[in-house]
Amino acid sequence: MNSNGHPAIAVEDLRKAFGDQRVLNGITFQVARGETVAVIGRSGGGKSVLLKLLIRLQLPDSGSIHVADQEVTKVDDRQLNEVRKKIGFLFQQAALYDSLTVEENVAFPLSRHSNMATQEQEKKVRELLGEVGMDQDRAKWPSQISGGMQKRVGLARALALDPEILLFDEPTAGLDPITAEEIGKLIADLKQKHQMSAIVVTHDVHGASAYSDRMLLLHNGNIKAEGSFEDLKSSKDEFVSRFFGYGLR
Repeated sequence: MNSNGHPAIAVEDLRKAFGDQRVLNGITFQVARGETVAVIGRSGGGKSVLLKLLIRLQLPDSGSIHVADQEVTKVDDRQLNEVRKKIGFLFQQAALYDSLTVEENVAFPLSRHSNMATQEQEKKVRELLGEVGMDQDRAKWPSQISGGMQKRVGLARALALDPEILLFDEPTAGLDPITAEEIGKLIADLKQKHQMSAIVVTHDVHGASAYSDRMLLLHNGNIKAEGSFEDLKSSKDEFVSRFFGYGLR
């Protein structure tokens, strides 16, 4: 819970369909202040749609979404922009701007959404790149660094405006196991340092166990199971047991 007693994120009876395809069937959950929740499940199970709904890149068919004390489905564009400034988003492919250097990519949100002087921005960018182990590569172009390094830069950029909430879409997808483990550890370290709330959409069950406080397993548009990694791993439910059996091989 945050200082006024409200959760960082509260989703109530959220429903979304595309034509005849029902993606979310009335899911309800909360994320407390400082809590990291991993949303896991099969491909096409609605995980990425959920993230888009949270930042109103899409609108739900019904239900409510409170993020940082705002009902995001009902705010006007100005209020929505204010809410989005409180959210850091790490895209699956890092989504860096090819025409900007590493340093310029991280500075981009600061130059657009803050009143920081140039010297302050440069200091902040160096600090952020230092936190993710990329300070020595700040003059490079995205094309000159590996996928794992791009994820690190994307994470630094997501932290630029000191967000209250971080949203991750498959942060370790496409990475080798060692790099994926490094990114997972980085998420855990930064979460602890910055005391942020986070939702991580991932297929990497084992990796998520290292940094998540709680897991939600989505299946056929519903929350099939919810709890700690150990809770879900030892579940007697056939689907949950099977999912974790595959995920931990």
